Amino acid sequence: MSRLARSSAGTRSVRQWLTAAMLAVFCCLCQSAFAQAADRAASLREKYESLTQQLAHNQFQRPLYLESQELPSALKGEIYGVLDHPFATLNATLNDPAQGPANWCDVLILHLNTKYCHASTGANGTVLAVNIGKKTAESLSSSYRVQFNYRSAASSPDYLRVELSAATGPLSTKDYRIVLEAIPVGDSRTFIHLTYAYGYGTAGRLAMKTYLATIGSDKVGFSAAPDSSAGETRYVGGVRGLVERNTMRYYLAIDAYLDALSSPPNARLDKRLAGWFDATEQYPRQLHEVSRTDYMQMKHDEYQRQQTAQ
Repeated sequence: MSRLARSSAGTRSVRQWLTAAMLAVFCCLCQSAFAQAADRAASLREKYESLTQQLAHNQFQRPLYLESQELPSALKGEIYGVLDHPFATLNATLNDPAQGPANWCDVLILHLNTKYCHASTGANGTVLAVNIGKKTAESLSSSYRVQFNYRSAASSPDYLRVELSAATGPLSTKDYRIVLEAIPVGDSRTFIHLTYAYGYGTAGRLAMKTYLATIGSDKVGFSAAPDSSAGETRYVGGVRGLVERNTMRYYLAIDAYLDALSSPPNARLDKRLAGWFDATEQYPRQLHEVSRTDYMQMKHDEYQRQQTAQ
């Protein structure tokens, strides 16, 4: 065999070895991802079974369980609930790399504080440009822009996980996370776990303190404990109440979006706007902010604004 032939054969051998090695690594990564998804699905199934009584009997008048956590520099709200929608529908609409990001924008814009949302995909992945502002109409220049990275973390016939994350936000807030995971419970219902969390620094702490001492002073959350001194139920306030209210608003937005899918395309916007507002009005102590007319007009305007990149 000539030197050139031996060299060519050696090169092919190296390439074949590298290809085999890369395939082995890829297979290991896939197996690890599948195993992790299976573990998470099993964990969520256990959570569903452990919450049987709480989902059946609670103050929400729907199968829902809420909990929150306040740390020295972070807040987290979590909701576990059963939606009357098939798992496949949720997976196809919010966990699809092609259509999911835009659909998430249609979910997020239902929230009073979301002024704008636009999805785009580039070299660094898919990003949702979200503007956060007041609960009333305002210009985008007066609101804050937060860049959420969209990631479909898991998708299988019996488990999904979608992650929205942002490293920074307004007023020294940081590490924003909106995480949705779900499993089917029967043919037409889905058990979901929604997490809304973020961290904050000194500026963020001062801003929340100012808000809670002024226009937010009478605001409360959903967690409650009997108050023997007053003889009535006392709801949690402060920053825990704040994160609980927003977690609930996002949860109701997902439900309202899915409800509207059964309507004709040209009627879906009004259906989900009305559905979200009516759902929030079931909890006026925590969630009432504006009139139905003002909300519908404001959101129609904001929805039209977000149809083009701003």
